[in-house]
Formats: sequence, structure tokens, C-alpha cells
Amino acid sequence: MRVWRWLVVVPVVVVVVAGVGWVGLVAATSRSQLARAIVWGESDAGDHRRFPARLVAAGPDRFDFRRPAGGGRVPPAVVRTVVVQDGDRRVERDLTQFLAASDTTAFLIVRGDTLVYEGYFNGAGPETVQTSMSVAKSVLGALVGIAIGEGRIGAVDDPITRYVPELAARDRRFERVTLRHLLTMTSGLRYQEDGGPWGDDTATYYAPDLRSLALRETEVVEAPGGRFHYNNFNPLLVGLALERAVGAPVSAYLEARLWRPLGMEADGSWSLDSRASGFEKMESGLNARAADFARFGLLFAQEGAFRGRQLVPRAWVGDPTLVPTGGRGPAGSYQYFWWVQEQRRPRARFALGKYGQYLYVVPDSDLVLVRFGRDTGYPFWPELLDDLAGRLDEAAPATTTRP
Repeated sequence: MRVWRWLVVVPVVVVVVAGVGWVGLVAATSRSQLARAIVWGESDAGDHRRFPARLVAAGPDRFDFRRPAGGGRVPPAVVRTVVVQDGDRRVERDLTQFLAASDTTAFLIVRGDTLVYEGYFNGAGPETVQTSMSVAKSVLGALVGIAIGEGRIGAVDDPITRYVPELAARDRRFERVTLRHLLTMTSGLRYQEDGGPWGDDTATYYAPDLRSLALRETEVVEAPGGRFHYNNFNPLLVGLALERAVGAPVSAYLEARLWRPLGMEADGSWSLDSRASGFEKMESGLNARAADFARFGLLFAQEGAFRGRQLVPRAWVGDPTLVPTGGRGPAGSYQYFWWVQEQRRPRARFALGKYGQYLYVVPDSDLVLVRFGRDTGYPFWPELLDDLAGRLDEAAPATTTRP
């Protein structure tokens, strides 16, 4: 009888203790990287619901897209089917069926001031909040360009230590790392993609004090400018420099310089590392409706101008063969937190986030393609978007109306 009792009691005690420990971990997610990694696990496209966030308010003057007959709910005839890679075969699929089957939540086609097509799938709709993942980096890059245009940041070749001098106090080699190096992922800083709950990928995503992390954990391991290495410490340092240069949270600067001038249709938000720290997740955390991400993409399709105002300096947004290095050098096709499609549509570029968040921009034809999803769903989105852009351009009218 006594043995039987212990066979029952011991597992119950273990379960109770484990439960108490789990409750403690859940409670610690507001302040612990490890707790977040264990409780939340891998990042996902719904993470804007987990992190605290700072509001990015829309203004009273909203920009409304024009819509074709039918309201843009049906794709243009020229792209109603799409050719996709299926194993070792190229097959034709109905576009909307393909989008629904590929974990897509939003797919938009914008040309000039017209929302040509707006499709939502897998439970999403026009008002659904989409999280940017690394598309946020491209927005951050635009804000740096604005700050340079305003004289708040001196130049893209300024050393990071001009704005974050604590780095030089720790290691003088940081004086050779410029904003350009950080914006093109050629900084020479150490970065470990894996490593589980203690790896750099996890730390730069889940740490509750990203300022402290960037100041404490960044380490120069090779000469800057020599090699491309995608590294999430880079946008953290860029964001820290921008925050200090403008004297305000980066989300507030975004609201004043882009969100309100672009006439966004709804408030956005930028996820924070924690309420205590209040630093935006520069590498991933911008949240908004898909149509508002399209408005940002349209700004880059129109050389940084919108409704007669030059919001981002033309020299910053301009021809990627001139600014910044046109796909040459160690950064290759990654420039100022954008991927440059030099070998496909002329001057095309795209912002890319984990789980297949895309803003595909073709400046020569005022064309923007937007894809958001709950997972990548298809491994060849750049090729697919390029093909769609080509067909849309072939069928486009000779002129485009710009907002």
C-alpha cells in the first residue's frame, strides 16, 4: 500500500513542481530572453501580439488608392495564372489558388495611385495587422536617409562611434565601422546564426534590453567592408545611432516623417524589446496593414517622393547603380537594408522578412507587389514576383498616374 502511494504521489509532485516552474517562466517573459525562448519558442508571424509596442499614429489626411472596376478583388487577366516551380517541373497554377495554398495572408499589386489587386487569404482581411519581420530594416534605412537629409546625421560614412562613442571605449576598432558598413551588412562584427536560446539570432530577437545587448555583445572580428554577413546587430546599432541623432524614439520619427505624410490608412505599431527598456525591435518589429506597407513601397517606387513632397532624399532612394554601390563590392545585392534585383527588372529591389514578407518595388514602372504570409510557403518568391512584374509591365498603359 505504501509503495503504491509513492508511485502515485511522486509523479503528482513532479507535475506540480513543473507546473509552478512553467508559470514562473511565463511570468518572466517580460524580462528574460531565456524565458521567451523557452515559452514562445521559434518566432512567428503573430509575434506582434506578444511584444509590447509603441503606437505609430496615422494622421487625419489619409491617402486613398484608386481602384479599378470591380474594386481590385480580381487579379488582372495577365496574371490570373502563374508559373511556379513544382519539384523539377515548371507548372501553371491559378494565382489566387496558389496564394491560398502557400500560407499567404495578403497579396497586393499597386501601380502609381491605383490598387490594382488586393487579395487576402487564410483568415486575413484588409484590416489584419501584418508584422514586418526584417522588412522593418528597410524602413529603418529610409529613416537614416531622411536624418542625413535633415543634417541630423552627418553622412553615411560616419563611424558608428560618432553616435555611439561607448563602443570605441571598449574597442578602438569600432572607429573603422561606418554606418554604410552596418547598412550593407559588411560591418565585420561577430554573429552566430544558431546557438539555441543563447545564440545571436535568439538574443537580437528576444533580449529584453536590446540597447544593452548591442553595446555589450557586439565584437569586431574582421576588417569592415571586406565581407557580406547578414547580422542583426547591425540594425540595432543603426537604430541606436538614429535614436540619439534625432533625440526621439525611432517610431516617433517614423510617425512624423513617413507615416503621417504618406497618409497611412490606419495606425501602425513598432514592437519593443520590453516596456522597461522601450527600444524598438529595429530588426523585425514594425506592424501595419498590408496596404500601408504598400504605401511605403510606393514611396521607393517614386524615388522617395509622394504627393509632391520629397520625403526621402532622392539621392538615397535613387538608381542603385549609383547609390550606394549598385550590387558591386562585398555587399553584392544587399544595399541600405534592401535586396537589389540588378539582374532582373531594371532597378528593382525588394524588402524581405522572415516567413516570406515581401515588398517588391520596380521604380521604372511605379509598380509595387506586396506579399505577406504566416510562413514562406514557396521558396522562389523573388523569381515569381519578377515574372509577375514583367507581365504587368508588358500589359501596362503608356502612362502612370502618380499620387
